[in-house]
Parts: sequence; C-alpha cells; structure tokens
Amino acid sequence: MAKEELITFEGEVSEILPDARYRVRLESGHEIVAYTAGKMKKNRIKTLAGDRVTVEMSPYDLDKGRLIFRHKDSGSGGPRPVRRPQFRRR
Repeated sequence: MAKEELITFEGEVSEILPDARYRVRLESGHEIVAYTAGKMKKNRIKTLAGDRVTVEMSPYDLDKGRLIFRHKDSGSGGPRPVRRPQFRRR
C-alpha cells in the first residue's frame, strides 16, 4: 500500500454537526466524523441526514474522513413541488 493511498467506504449520514461536518455510519457499523470535500463545496452539493455517501479515509486515522460523493436515490426526492404558472407583465 502506498503512503498516499486512501480507503473508500460507503455509509449514511446520521447527523449534521457544526462547521460543515457530518456524523456518518459506515456499512460496517462504525461511526466517523467527516467533512465535505472541496469539489462538493464548489459545486454546492447539499448533504442532508439520511443521504447515502462515499467517504474517503486515510489508513492512519480511521476516525475521520472526507465526503467525496453523494449518491442519488430514486425515492429520496419525494414529490416535486407544484410550480405556479408564470404571469407576464405588460
């Protein structure tokens, strides 16, 4: 294993913490604290409690991680809000 090699896990966000951090429960049952990756901040990807995510972790510290991907679930969106028709002004 190379020094820079990172480990990826999948999990579910269980709690939103202050300072853009999240408590994530991994599929193995462990809970870690993770922060949002820079590309997710740049593209304004919002993460809510209950979302499925992919977490990247260093092999040296298995208590902290970085959220690198938010999975799209087909049923998580729920019904779309009803939009009112636009009225044109004269």
